[in-house]
Amino acid sequence: MGVHGVKAVFFDLDNTLVDTAAAGRRAIEEGLLPGPCLSKVINALQSKHHCGEGEARVICDKVQAKLLKECHDPAKMCITDLRISHWEEAIQETIGGEANRNLAAECYFLWKTTRLQHLTLAEDTRGMLTELRKGVRLLLLTNGDRQTQREKIEACACQPYFDAIVVGGEQKEEKPAPSIFHYCCDLLGVQPAECVMVGDSLDTDIQGGLNAGLKATVWLNKAMTAPLDTSPVPHYIISSVLDLPAVLQKMEHKINAKLGTDHVASSNE
Repeated sequence: MGVHGVKAVFFDLDNTLVDTAAAGRRAIEEGLLPGPCLSKVINALQSKHHCGEGEARVICDKVQAKLLKECHDPAKMCITDLRISHWEEAIQETIGGEANRNLAAECYFLWKTTRLQHLTLAEDTRGMLTELRKGVRLLLLTNGDRQTQREKIEACACQPYFDAIVVGGEQKEEKPAPSIFHYCCDLLGVQPAECVMVGDSLDTDIQGGLNAGLKATVWLNKAMTAPLDTSPVPHYIISSVLDLPAVLQKMEHKINAKLGTDHVASSNE
Protein backbone atom coordinates (compact mmCIF):
# COMPACT_ATOMS: atom_id res chain seq x y z
CA MET A 1 0.00 0.00 0.00
CA GLY A 2 1.34 3.40 -0.93
CA VAL A 3 0.28 6.75 0.44
CA HIS A 4 0.47 9.99 -1.55
CA GLY A 5 3.26 12.07 -0.09
CA VAL A 6 4.50 9.33 2.28
CA LYS A 7 7.60 7.50 1.12
CA ALA A 8 8.93 6.10 4.41
CA VAL A 9 7.82 5.02 7.86
CA PHE A 10 10.23 5.02 10.83
CA PHE A 11 9.48 2.57 13.66
CA ASP A 12 10.74 2.62 17.23
CA LEU A 13 11.75 -0.83 18.57
CA ASP A 14 11.28 -1.15 22.36
CA ASN A 15 7.64 -1.38 23.46
CA THR A 16 6.53 -0.42 19.96
CA LEU A 17 7.43 -3.34 17.69
CA VAL A 18 8.53 -5.68 20.48
CA ASP A 19 7.32 -5.77 24.08
CA THR A 20 10.67 -5.30 25.81
CA ALA A 21 9.07 -4.48 29.17
CA ALA A 22 7.06 -7.72 29.18
CA ALA A 23 10.13 -9.76 28.15
CA GLY A 24 12.07 -8.29 31.08
CA ARG A 25 9.25 -9.06 33.49
CA ARG A 26 8.93 -12.61 32.18
CA ALA A 27 12.66 -13.15 32.60
CA ILE A 28 12.11 -12.51 36.31
CA GLU A 29 8.57 -13.81 36.83
CA GLU A 30 9.48 -17.18 35.35
CA GLY A 31 11.55 -17.65 38.45
CA LEU A 32 8.76 -16.75 40.83
CA LEU A 33 6.61 -19.71 39.83
CA PRO A 34 6.74 -22.75 42.12
CA GLY A 35 8.24 -26.13 41.28
CA PRO A 36 10.21 -26.94 38.11
CA CYS A 37 9.73 -23.44 36.64
CA LEU A 38 12.26 -21.97 39.08
CA SER A 39 14.39 -19.62 36.96
CA LYS A 40 18.15 -19.60 36.77
CA VAL A 41 18.30 -16.13 38.32
CA ILE A 42 16.26 -17.05 41.38
CA ASN A 43 18.15 -20.34 41.60
CA ALA A 44 21.49 -18.52 41.69
CA LEU A 45 20.27 -16.16 44.41
CA GLN A 46 18.88 -18.97 46.55
CA SER A 47 21.68 -21.50 46.17
CA LYS A 48 24.72 -19.23 46.11
CA HIS A 49 23.62 -16.45 48.41
CA HIS A 50 21.16 -18.43 50.53
CA CYS A 51 18.34 -16.01 49.81
CA GLY A 52 14.79 -16.92 50.62
CA GLU A 53 12.25 -16.63 47.81
CA GLY A 54 10.93 -13.39 49.34
CA GLU A 55 14.39 -11.82 49.36
CA ALA A 56 15.05 -12.99 45.79
CA ARG A 57 11.78 -11.39 44.72
CA VAL A 58 12.76 -8.07 46.41
CA ILE A 59 16.16 -8.11 44.69
CA CYS A 60 14.52 -8.62 41.29
CA ASP A 61 11.99 -5.86 41.96
CA LYS A 62 14.81 -3.49 42.89
CA VAL A 63 16.65 -4.28 39.66
CA GLN A 64 13.50 -3.60 37.63
CA ALA A 65 13.14 -0.22 39.36
CA LYS A 66 16.80 0.63 38.66
CA LEU A 67 16.37 -0.26 34.97
CA LEU A 68 13.39 2.09 34.71
CA LYS A 69 15.42 5.00 36.14
CA GLU A 70 18.62 4.11 34.31
CA CYS A 71 20.77 6.88 32.81
CA HIS A 72 23.60 5.50 30.74
CA ASP A 73 26.60 7.48 29.53
CA PRO A 74 28.68 5.18 27.28
CA ALA A 75 31.66 7.53 27.63
CA LYS A 76 31.82 6.78 31.36
CA MET A 77 30.77 3.12 31.65
CA CYS A 78 29.78 0.27 29.35
CA ILE A 79 26.19 -0.94 29.65
CA THR A 80 27.25 -4.37 30.93
CA ASP A 81 29.15 -2.90 33.90
CA LEU A 82 26.26 -0.57 34.68
CA ARG A 83 23.70 -3.36 34.73
CA ILE A 84 25.88 -5.68 36.76
CA SER A 85 26.08 -2.79 39.26
CA HIS A 86 22.25 -2.70 39.38
CA TRP A 87 22.24 -6.33 40.53
CA GLU A 88 25.17 -5.80 42.90
CA GLU A 89 23.43 -2.85 44.58
CA ALA A 90 20.07 -4.63 44.75
CA ILE A 91 21.65 -7.67 46.43
CA GLN A 92 23.48 -5.48 48.98
CA GLU A 93 20.45 -3.29 49.68
CA THR A 94 18.32 -6.37 50.35
CA ILE A 95 20.56 -8.70 52.33
CA GLY A 96 23.54 -6.55 53.33
CA GLY A 97 27.05 -7.94 53.65
CA GLU A 98 29.97 -7.39 51.30
CA ALA A 99 29.43 -6.66 47.62
CA ASN A 100 29.43 -9.79 45.49
CA ARG A 101 30.33 -8.75 41.94
CA ASN A 102 30.59 -12.31 40.66
CA LEU A 103 27.09 -13.24 41.79
CA ALA A 104 25.73 -9.96 40.42
CA ALA A 105 27.36 -10.67 37.05
CA GLU A 106 25.93 -14.17 36.98
CA CYS A 107 22.43 -12.87 37.75
CA TYR A 108 22.70 -10.17 35.08
CA PHE A 109 23.79 -12.53 32.30
CA LEU A 110 21.16 -15.11 33.24
CA TRP A 111 18.46 -12.42 33.24
CA LYS A 112 19.69 -10.94 29.95
CA THR A 113 19.74 -14.32 28.20
CA THR A 114 16.22 -15.13 29.38
CA ARG A 115 14.92 -11.71 28.35
CA LEU A 116 16.36 -12.05 24.83
CA GLN A 117 14.68 -15.45 24.52
CA HIS A 118 11.32 -13.78 25.18
CA LEU A 119 11.85 -10.93 22.69
CA THR A 120 9.78 -11.75 19.64
CA LEU A 121 8.37 -9.89 16.67
CA ALA A 122 4.76 -11.13 16.63
CA GLU A 123 3.50 -12.93 13.54
CA ASP A 124 0.77 -10.35 12.87
CA THR A 125 3.35 -7.55 13.17
CA ARG A 126 5.59 -9.34 10.67
CA GLY A 127 2.64 -9.58 8.30
CA MET A 128 1.83 -5.89 8.66
CA LEU A 129 5.45 -4.86 7.98
CA THR A 130 5.60 -7.11 4.93
CA GLU A 131 2.45 -5.50 3.49
CA LEU A 132 3.55 -1.95 4.33
CA ARG A 133 6.89 -2.45 2.67
CA LYS A 134 5.16 -3.11 -0.65
CA GLY A 135 4.25 0.59 -0.79
CA VAL A 136 6.70 2.50 1.42
CA ARG A 137 10.23 2.15 2.70
CA LEU A 138 10.63 1.05 6.33
CA LEU A 139 13.34 2.04 8.79
CA LEU A 140 13.94 0.91 12.37
CA LEU A 141 15.09 3.78 14.60
CA THR A 142 15.96 2.88 18.18
CA ASN A 143 17.71 4.75 20.98
CA GLY A 144 20.08 2.98 23.30
CA ASP A 145 23.44 1.32 23.74
CA ARG A 146 24.83 -0.17 20.54
CA GLN A 147 25.51 -3.67 21.90
CA THR A 148 22.23 -3.95 23.81
CA GLN A 149 20.06 -2.82 20.90
CA ARG A 150 21.90 -4.91 18.30
CA GLU A 151 21.41 -8.00 20.51
CA LYS A 152 17.67 -7.28 20.70
CA ILE A 153 17.44 -6.77 16.93
CA GLU A 154 19.22 -10.07 16.39
CA ALA A 155 17.05 -11.85 18.97
CA CYS A 156 13.73 -10.81 17.43
CA ALA A 157 15.04 -11.32 13.87
CA CYS A 158 13.50 -8.13 12.51
CA GLN A 159 16.26 -7.21 10.02
CA PRO A 160 14.52 -8.68 6.93
CA TYR A 161 11.53 -6.35 7.34
CA PHE A 162 13.47 -3.08 7.10
CA ASP A 163 15.34 -1.17 4.44
CA ALA A 164 17.65 0.27 7.10
CA ILE A 165 18.27 0.05 10.85
CA VAL A 166 19.64 2.97 12.89
CA VAL A 167 20.76 2.64 16.52
CA GLY A 168 21.05 5.86 18.52
CA GLY A 169 24.12 4.64 20.41
CA GLU A 170 26.01 4.51 17.11
CA GLN A 171 25.19 8.12 16.19
CA LYS A 172 26.35 11.51 17.49
CA GLU A 173 22.86 12.24 18.84
CA GLU A 174 19.81 10.14 19.69
CA LYS A 175 16.07 10.83 19.42
CA PRO A 176 14.64 13.49 19.86
CA ALA A 177 17.54 15.33 18.14
CA PRO A 178 16.59 16.28 14.55
CA SER A 179 20.02 15.15 13.30
CA ILE A 180 19.32 11.43 13.71
CA PHE A 181 16.00 11.74 11.85
CA HIS A 182 17.67 13.65 9.04
CA TYR A 183 20.37 10.97 8.91
CA CYS A 184 17.59 8.37 8.48
CA CYS A 185 16.05 10.42 5.67
CA ASP A 186 19.42 10.62 3.91
CA LEU A 187 19.86 6.86 4.24
CA LEU A 188 16.58 6.24 2.42
CA GLY A 189 16.91 9.15 0.01
CA VAL A 190 13.71 10.84 1.19
CA GLN A 191 12.70 14.21 2.63
CA PRO A 192 11.48 14.69 6.24
CA ALA A 193 8.09 15.85 4.89
CA GLU A 194 7.72 12.43 3.23
CA CYS A 195 8.19 10.42 6.46
CA VAL A 196 6.06 9.17 9.35
CA MET A 197 7.42 8.30 12.84
CA VAL A 198 5.74 5.60 14.93
CA GLY A 199 6.67 5.09 18.59
CA ASP A 200 5.53 4.77 22.19
CA SER A 201 7.52 7.68 23.66
CA LEU A 202 6.16 11.22 23.53
CA ASP A 203 9.54 12.60 24.65
CA THR A 204 11.73 10.88 22.07
CA ASP A 205 9.65 9.48 19.20
CA ILE A 206 6.92 12.09 18.91
CA GLN A 207 8.94 15.14 19.97
CA GLY A 208 11.77 13.99 17.73
CA GLY A 209 9.50 13.58 14.73
CA LEU A 210 8.08 17.05 15.31
CA ASN A 211 11.57 18.54 15.80
CA ALA A 212 12.72 17.03 12.51
CA GLY A 213 9.72 18.27 10.54
CA LEU A 214 8.34 14.85 9.60
CA LYS A 215 5.03 14.64 7.76
CA ALA A 216 3.28 12.93 10.69
CA THR A 217 3.89 11.37 14.10
CA VAL A 218 1.93 8.36 15.36
CA TRP A 219 1.95 7.72 19.12
CA LEU A 220 1.45 4.15 20.31
CA ASN A 221 -0.51 4.50 23.56
CA LYS A 222 -1.42 0.94 24.53
CA ALA A 223 -3.30 2.01 27.63
CA MET A 224 -5.12 4.75 25.70
CA THR A 225 -4.80 6.97 28.77
CA ALA A 226 -4.50 10.71 28.34
CA PRO A 227 -0.99 12.02 29.12
CA LEU A 228 -0.69 14.34 32.12
CA ASP A 229 1.08 16.85 29.92
CA THR A 230 -0.48 17.97 26.65
CA SER A 231 2.89 18.48 24.98
CA PRO A 232 4.06 17.27 22.56
CA VAL A 233 0.90 16.57 20.58
CA PRO A 234 1.11 13.67 18.11
CA HIS A 235 -0.75 13.83 14.81
CA TYR A 236 -2.34 10.42 15.44
CA ILE A 237 -2.79 8.07 18.42
CA ILE A 238 -3.16 4.26 18.15
CA SER A 239 -3.56 1.55 20.80
CA SER A 240 -1.83 -1.16 18.73
CA VAL A 241 0.91 -0.97 16.14
CA LEU A 242 -1.43 -3.05 13.95
CA ASP A 243 -3.68 0.03 13.69
CA LEU A 244 -1.03 1.85 11.66
CA PRO A 245 -2.30 0.81 8.17
CA ALA A 246 -5.70 2.35 9.03
CA VAL A 247 -3.95 5.62 10.01
CA LEU A 248 -2.04 5.67 6.73
CA GLN A 249 -5.31 5.11 4.87
CA LYS A 250 -6.83 8.03 6.78
CA MET A 251 -3.87 10.17 5.72
CA GLU A 252 -4.42 9.05 2.12
CA HIS A 253 -8.09 10.08 2.25
CA LYS A 254 -7.17 13.48 3.71
CA ILE A 255 -4.58 14.08 1.00
CA ASN A 256 -6.96 12.98 -1.76
CA ALA A 257 -9.70 15.24 -0.39
CA LYS A 258 -7.27 18.17 -0.31
CA LEU A 259 -6.10 17.43 -3.86
CA GLY A 260 -9.75 17.39 -4.95
CA THR A 261 -10.42 20.71 -3.23
CA ASP A 262 -7.31 22.26 -4.76
CA HIS A 263 -8.35 21.01 -8.21
CA VAL A 264 -11.82 22.53 -7.85
CA ALA A 265 -10.33 25.81 -6.66
CA SER A 266 -7.92 26.02 -9.58
CA SER A 267 -10.73 25.18 -12.03
CA ASN A 268 -12.81 28.05 -10.70
CA GLU A 269 -10.02 30.60 -11.03
